[in-house]
Amino acid sequence: MIPIIQIQLEIILLAAVGFLITKKGIFSVKTRQDMTDVIIYVILPCNIFHSFEQSLSMDVLRQCLIVFIIAMCVQLLYLVLNPILYRRFPMERRVVMQYATICNNAGFMGLPVIESVFGATGVLYGSIVLIPIRLFMWTIGLSLFTKSDSKQAFKRLATHPCIWAVILGFAYMFLPWKLPVFLSSAINILGQCTMPLAMLIVGSILSEVNFKTVFEKAAFYYTALRLIVIPAVIFIALTLIGTDPIVRGVSVLSAAMPAALITAMLAQKYGRDAAFASKVIFVSTLFSLVTLPAVAWVLTSGVI
Repeated sequence: MIPIIQIQLEIILLAAVGFLITKKGIFSVKTRQDMTDVIIYVILPCNIFHSFEQSLSMDVLRQCLIVFIIAMCVQLLYLVLNPILYRRFPMERRVVMQYATICNNAGFMGLPVIESVFGATGVLYGSIVLIPIRLFMWTIGLSLFTKSDSKQAFKRLATHPCIWAVILGFAYMFLPWKLPVFLSSAINILGQCTMPLAMLIVGSILSEVNFKTVFEKAAFYYTALRLIVIPAVIFIALTLIGTDPIVRGVSVLSAAMPAALITAMLAQKYGRDAAFASKVIFVSTLFSLVTLPAVAWVLTSGVI
């Protein structure tokens, strides 16, 4: 379980750097806003596109179909639960928690954790799980933050670079040719900047938060749902239908990840409660240090 804890600690450390450089006046609010734009419009699209940059034969696609169906069903479940789970919260916070439910940290944090538990097969399945997550996070999820009518919202979504990264990524998976190595490498290098820059922004936002209010009930409520209740529901459902243990394990671990870093960046970008979004990320990531090893143990111990 050491790799799991190491990943969590790296994330918290990077946030601490963002916190400190903001407190020291090195990282200003204007810089944070500009960096948020760079991440959303340049770096994240590269990260998304590169995740699709793999060759999948029809045979492999057939083997992964069940994983994809489960992941799609999970996302649809979130859409059903979101209006119920968070209806008592004010709109600014409700949007943050709904988005953080649709999109958790199953990418950067999820795949290394899954690999440490289930190996290469787990990574393959985990990559398939990410496809519905990315589709929902940049369509229905992104629309949660927009303040416009349906026509304007559709226009924003249709022209968003992250949406096009998903579309082009899907198309690229089925092309018979691949990008030149230098171009693929450049896209990969840019995409790898997502996590450290995002955590600097999260830490910077947290520097403006009163830490006496970080551990508030709303953040704990989301954390309990995201890290315990939702994975438990998925685990029980997949156990009842007799899903393959590795498929079940990858699906449950992917659902057990804390809030995604992008939640705070989008809240910052679209004028929502970015401070609360950072609290949700901080609290859920902190408690995942305990819950993720526990979930992985349940999935692999054969106790259940």
